[in-house]
Amino acid sequence: MQNNGTSIHWHGIRQKYTNQQDGTNGITECPIPPGGSKTYEFKCTQYGTSWYHSHHTVQYGDGIVGAIVISGPASANYDIDLGEMSIQDWYYRTAWQNALLVIPPVADNGLINGTMVNANGGGKYHENSIKKGKSYLLRLINTSVNNYFKVHLDNHLFTVVSSDFVPIMPYQADWLFIAIGQRYDVIIHADQEIDNYWFRAEVQKGCGENAMNGKIKSIFRYEGADQNANPTSVASNYTQGCDDEEGLVPFVSIDVPSEHFSQQAKDLNVSFQSEVSLQGQNIVHWTINGVPIETDWEYPTLQYVLDCNTSFPQRLNVISLAESDVWTYWIIEDIFESGVNVPHPIHLHGHDFSILGSGRGNFPGPEGLNFKNPARRDSVMLPDHGWVAIAFQTDNPGAWLAHCHIINITGSKQRYWRLSCD
Repeated sequence: MQNNGTSIHWHGIRQKYTNQQDGTNGITECPIPPGGSKTYEFKCTQYGTSWYHSHHTVQYGDGIVGAIVISGPASANYDIDLGEMSIQDWYYRTAWQNALLVIPPVADNGLINGTMVNANGGGKYHENSIKKGKSYLLRLINTSVNNYFKVHLDNHLFTVVSSDFVPIMPYQADWLFIAIGQRYDVIIHADQEIDNYWFRAEVQKGCGENAMNGKIKSIFRYEGADQNANPTSVASNYTQGCDDEEGLVPFVSIDVPSEHFSQQAKDLNVSFQSEVSLQGQNIVHWTINGVPIETDWEYPTLQYVLDCNTSFPQRLNVISLAESDVWTYWIIEDIFESGVNVPHPIHLHGHDFSILGSGRGNFPGPEGLNFKNPARRDSVMLPDHGWVAIAFQTDNPGAWLAHCHIINITGSKQRYWRLSCD
């Protein structure tokens, strides 16, 4: 880039002992300067589907994104890998113009693998060709800045085999909810009549807005069907909602110790701070425990750790986890009496975490949490006016970011944690 710094984050990649390759400005590195370059080197210890994107201000909203596919086994059989299907919102204003708004704007359209028909009839639909009797792996990725989707292929069921980078016990879904940053690997069985079928991505009420909602589609064409006709298929009914998929059971079972939860759980309270002045603009801040993060691009947090600092400026909003190889528990809540309660897609760098439970209202206590092989992933929904409880092991030293993946919020509400420099 000629006029801006940048960095590339490898979403969901553990970066085991390669914290400096995480690509997070102000946390693990200084920005790559305008006209400069950087080679990222790391070892892939997971397999499945993810994406990379700029982690410099709000750049990824203007298109600095791409898919990651790491080949490996699946928890169910299929014949053909169709590759990735990236689903995102799209705006005619720049990401920076949108970021200065108090609330995220209505998206002008959605894109599936970078293309869509617009309101004037221009553009084109993305298409896949399938053959009756075959089964296909499809890699779904939500690379949006503010839209969450439920996806559906008319007359077909998804066999879901992976969530984020975690293989799961296969289950069937008609409609599948996918939050910002999340990924699902699904298998589609071409077992219907030879015809053309709509694949649909519907923005959910309360999870962003899109001027073309109901028209964000892709085409699946059976071999032998009219290759020039649009589908006439009809979608099945579904219930609107911004809630994560339930019943995700990891294929590799890992239980979470429960005996220390009540003593060790940390509360992270998400809140809304309005009318903050930044470079002459009145913007809003989202905070965790009352503090919006303010990083220093010239002195990243990882450098604080490498310099063996034992204290950090308040503006860095650090959670210090000095003990390694132990379970850590977080209760993240979006509870406050005034202001705005919205759902948040929470992403933790450098780790998969176990999802012990979630719900609306105040956190009710540890009763009812699931510690026996709970769902694991790197991105989870925090319900509006609600809570989510997660657990992870401190087995990857460094300075790691935890943040909401809504782009209007990402720049002002981020939090990270570190392990000691020893």
